[in-house]
Amino acid sequence: MDNNVILAVASALVNNSIIALVFNFRGVGGSQGSFGGGVAEQEDVVAAISWLASQREVDVSEVGLLGYSFGATVALPVACVDERVRALALISPPLEPPQLSQLKDCVKPKLIMSGTEDFVVLRQKAELIGREAAEPRQFELVAGADHFWWGDELVLAEKVTAFFASLFKKAGP
Repeated sequence: MDNNVILAVASALVNNSIIALVFNFRGVGGSQGSFGGGVAEQEDVVAAISWLASQREVDVSEVGLLGYSFGATVALPVACVDERVRALALISPPLEPPQLSQLKDCVKPKLIMSGTEDFVVLRQKAELIGREAAEPRQFELVAGADHFWWGDELVLAEKVTAFFASLFKKAGP
């Protein structure tokens, strides 16, 4: 929850009147439990969505999910099968062949963003992920951005916010 990418995006969403729930996976920060190899963490995502959907302020027809780096590998399988999730944003997603297969079959609106200087998700892999994703999709490769998005957080946050706002924000009264 203290990550620069997550904080920038959550702040931008809230500043645009979009509810943002930020949480730690099991075993991270003050969260109980221990690392579950990405599988058990999917349960954390489902539990967070369930809690969020139970809040009266939340329109359950407008739930989006964002995952950054490891979080993207956890968010993808949940978003593709959980009917409550209507859209997905994947930031610097280090996807492997099994996850690419899921991405090919996931027809929910999705935004995939990576940087040209990402040393975890190399440019060629990012471009492959962008091509392999089922429609509807938006793929953004940000020039100069690395895996940690240092100095590019605002650009990233604006694009993610615009993506979710275009899908969920209702026009005026």
